[in-house]
Amino acid sequence: MTEKKPAAIALENGLVLRGFSVGADGEKSGDLVFNTAMTGYHEIMTDPSYAGQMVLMTYPLIGNYGIAEEDAESDRSWAEGLIMKELSSIPSSHRSDLPLEDWLKREGVVAIEGVDTRRLTKEVREHGSLRCVLSTEDLDEASLVAKAKAAASTEGQNLAQKVTCKESYTWSEGYPDSYPDEIKAVGKDRLSVVAYDFGIKRNILRSLVHCGFDVTVVPADTSAKDVLGRNPDAVFLSNGPGDPAAVTSAIEASRELIGKVPIFGICLGHQILSLAMGASTSKMPFGHHGANHPVRDDTTGRVEITSQNHSYAVDPDSLPDHLEVTHINLNDQTVAGMRHKTEAVFGVQYHPEAAPGPLDSSHLFHRFRDMVLAQRV
Repeated sequence: MTEKKPAAIALENGLVLRGFSVGADGEKSGDLVFNTAMTGYHEIMTDPSYAGQMVLMTYPLIGNYGIAEEDAESDRSWAEGLIMKELSSIPSSHRSDLPLEDWLKREGVVAIEGVDTRRLTKEVREHGSLRCVLSTEDLDEASLVAKAKAAASTEGQNLAQKVTCKESYTWSEGYPDSYPDEIKAVGKDRLSVVAYDFGIKRNILRSLVHCGFDVTVVPADTSAKDVLGRNPDAVFLSNGPGDPAAVTSAIEASRELIGKVPIFGICLGHQILSLAMGASTSKMPFGHHGANHPVRDDTTGRVEITSQNHSYAVDPDSLPDHLEVTHINLNDQTVAGMRHKTEAVFGVQYHPEAAPGPLDSSHLFHRFRDMVLAQRV
């Protein structure tokens, strides 16, 4: 049996834990975030929203169903690294294409197992967002802590520019045949939508297609003039990583688009919309990262179990009079959704395409379609 290579993780507050490397050799740093989902590690690692962040999985056993390539949310891994209590060495699923460890090495992801993930989670919960460094090359504690203190935070960074597409493209793929048919696909009366790519996930694109949209994806810095020149029926603002206030070109473009075309934003897109309409955002103590967040939809009174991944939130006291809160996170009462009182604009802080409920929130894409159709009357 091959002896495992040692690895270590250090936090900026001085905590250092040692474990074993189960990914690529190297050294990475970023904001440490813990994710409470029991499954979905592949989708998490390929979600561009995790750029600049080191992912700590709170569930103790990761990798037990391997990697199914069709579950990838993008064409590469974006998270800076992966921290686990234990990596399953024997994946058991008929869908598995390869073990997680092999995938991590192929993707160049630095990963560690054998550390006390509960302790690391408590450090983040008690001390707030912490920068960290994960290394298989440098195991000196003083050196690692110094590197963690010097690591770049996501605060003030326009990471959307790092993960966005380089040029526009069209997307026509809907859900596979195995997708539950409780929500019927719209095959006629197609609508055109321009989707801003701040780190867009593939299942968002599939959701838009499923609900009757013909999708054109554009880079994060696309101007409002360019978008309007395409004569779309609607505009969508995607999820993405980093500080929303730093994505200044998208905020300005959104401000110019409001009132000219219906707009729906998810996660970072929701934050950008809020900023464009006069609200403010701030970094949360440790953010929301998981697949079990209860959200109340105040427009219906229903509670949905949602998937979330964000370190920033819209400040509720900053919302101008023309905006109203539509959704509340029931864990901490933070803003989970808002809409304009007179214009066809709304956004949610969570991920309706991620299906943790599993279909609690997927109706929001149909709500978007209904809003667009109402503007045509």
